[in-house]
Amino acid sequence: MMVSLDVYRPAAQEQLKSLGEQNNILTLPIIEGQLPADICRRAVSAANLNGAEIILFDTAGRTQIDLQMMSEIKQIENIINPTETFLVADSLTGQVAAEVAKEFKNTVNLTGIILTRTDGDARGGAAVSMKFVSQVPIKFLGIGEKIDNIEVFHPDRIANRILGMGDIVSLVEKAAQDLGEENIKKAEENLKKGSFSMQDYLVQLRQMKKMGGIEGVMSFMPGVSKIKSQMDQAGIDEKIVTQNEAVILSMTKKERENPKIIDGSRKKRIANGSGTDVATINKLLKQFKMMSEMMKKMSKGNLKGMSDKGIPPELLNQLK
Repeated sequence: MMVSLDVYRPAAQEQLKSLGEQNNILTLPIIEGQLPADICRRAVSAANLNGAEIILFDTAGRTQIDLQMMSEIKQIENIINPTETFLVADSLTGQVAAEVAKEFKNTVNLTGIILTRTDGDARGGAAVSMKFVSQVPIKFLGIGEKIDNIEVFHPDRIANRILGMGDIVSLVEKAAQDLGEENIKKAEENLKKGSFSMQDYLVQLRQMKKMGGIEGVMSFMPGVSKIKSQMDQAGIDEKIVTQNEAVILSMTKKERENPKIIDGSRKKRIANGSGTDVATINKLLKQFKMMSEMMKKMSKGNLKGMSDKGIPPELLNQLK
């Protein structure tokens, strides 16, 4: 059962209720004007009646030290005697987050930290400082805005990301979680056959979107800083994925299976259908040809250039 104790921010309780409904999680009914301490007592009774074994209390957010609210947190702790007390902090707030962590540690029995927005460029720095000042472990990381964009914190993997060494283990785990075993097996089979169609490319684009887009995938790769620099210089952004998806969806089944048949008139039709131009179609076809060649090399175990040096120059040129 999820329980909102945030009686200060407008619609905060309704927001948690909506989140619970979207994910089939029980939430405590809202009673207007009830104070956090009274909500805590009512929640314990309601959880027992509903057979809930875990109660998640969501307190009001604190971006700076507030003695009155810290006193409220201490009162809540005394009432519910929590098994775990997590501080959820924004990694982009830097030193402010570290100061809040220190104050929380001094006020309550803090047992862990959940660090959000760790998919940005500043990831890692806040983790180091918050761990140092609070002396409690970081348990989870928020890597996006969706309910499933939470991952277990692994210190060695984050260290690798900070140093630009990548985190292939997490990338594989995320792929297995987001893409599903069936899709991965099908991709492996196509890879072994050395066959790669435009339909396969469309599936890959959609899988990339599920995993957080181009930046989401690249953030786990070795040489991430160089890759990002290359992408910035080439003017590559997330719109490419959506644009390419629209182009492929404007193709017929035969065209997806055999892009070689796409001549001038077909290109005009596809461009009109996708709201793009012939130049965009030509660019996609070049990208696809290069991807096909890479897939054939991978099927023979002979892929060169995909190392910690960043994106292969020839592929980058086709993405420009």
